[in-house]
Amino acid sequence: MPAPISIVIPTLNAQDALPACLQALMEGLHGGLIRELVISDGGSSDLTLDIAEEAGATVISGAASRGGQLRNGCAQAKGDWLLVLHADTVLQRGWSETVEQHLKTDTPAAFRLAFRANGVAPKWVAGWANLRSRVFGLPYGDQGLLVPRDTYLSAGGYQDQPLMEDVALVRALPQMTLLKAQAITSAERYQRSGWVRRGARNLWTLARYFLGADPERLARAYRR
Repeated sequence: MPAPISIVIPTLNAQDALPACLQALMEGLHGGLIRELVISDGGSSDLTLDIAEEAGATVISGAASRGGQLRNGCAQAKGDWLLVLHADTVLQRGWSETVEQHLKTDTPAAFRLAFRANGVAPKWVAGWANLRSRVFGLPYGDQGLLVPRDTYLSAGGYQDQPLMEDVALVRALPQMTLLKAQAITSAERYQRSGWVRRGARNLWTLARYFLGADPERLARAYRR
């Protein structure tokens, strides 16, 4: 019987972050959980594709739009479950045991967010994200998304949009479960912009999206 999980990771010049992400997945491979690794690349010019191919991944190339990359990657996946991760996310040691138990529920889930940074601000931002996920059922993509493939297809899959593709999908899924294991992600953007400023900007972007703003315009503003 094939392993149940297809890992799908969107990439764009991710050579520095991707090795740690893939290394953390090895326990799932050894535990018989991972069927395949699908890398959906948006035109990397560094060593990202070399790293992916060395890891035995199925590599898909296309335009640099995370929603489109994820849609293409998930379409390629053959597992009964999809585990979608960002390239700069590292799953906490022991994650495979938590996931193996969750597979029995046949319901979508996300990991608890943590940052590779110390201090009060990272804990506060991660705490808010986990509260939002638990109370409102609204995790973001940097928390990882574990979803049965049939449920993903019934929800219409990822939309080909450059921002809020994770929110669009999660809103179409049944209620999410928040797993006990952590997804530990890069704090670079927060450290560069400032924790309060970046957090406020994310909330404003989410509010604008809920009010009907065009994801293309939101993406341009988000990157500035």
